[in-house]
Amino acid sequence: MNVLTDNFALYAKGFLGTVELTVYAGLLAMVLGFVMASFRVAPVAPLRALGTVWVTVLRNTPLTLLFFAVLLGLPRFGLVLPFQLFAVLALGCYTSAFICEAIRSGINTVPTGQGEAARSLGMTFAQTLRAIVLPQAFRSVIPPVGSTLIALAKNSAIAGSFSVTELLSTYKSLGELGYSVIWSFVWIAVGYLVITLSISAVFNVLESRYGVAR
Repeated sequence: MNVLTDNFALYAKGFLGTVELTVYAGLLAMVLGFVMASFRVAPVAPLRALGTVWVTVLRNTPLTLLFFAVLLGLPRFGLVLPFQLFAVLALGCYTSAFICEAIRSGINTVPTGQGEAARSLGMTFAQTLRAIVLPQAFRSVIPPVGSTLIALAKNSAIAGSFSVTELLSTYKSLGELGYSVIWSFVWIAVGYLVITLSISAVFNVLESRYGVAR
């Protein structure tokens, strides 16, 4: 217990760092995922192609490689930002591909006849998506989106290897201070458990209120 009590400020800083990464990257992933899902079901071929390329490339690229590309590649093109923002970009873009597929799967559960009926009434694609398709798709995408955001919280641990303050990176400082590696990781695991269970609780509430009855 003394590992936690003696270094509570260090753990708290790492915990808050992981929460910030998860929240900001999660918001970015949700926005990009929604946009790319809209592209993937759009009637415009170039937009569908862009959405397909985005998902295919990011889903098949190791996250660590993406971190290297963002943190080391973008500064070569003159884009210099704090490492934490680079980490948010890498995590958000990577996760957006999975959010996109979750939303697209939800859209595909809506009967095509409803979209055709909306178009026959003169509604545009955007209006059909906003008023008819997405409200129904939302109910079925709650569980997969929740699982994806939980995975995002755990994936944020990679950021610690790139000089970003987050929970897992605290073990380096604790090891230098001579604390037990095992207990250091036990409390780190507890921190991640708190974060993932909190996300799970939020999505369980959403699913109980809006989810599709099984």
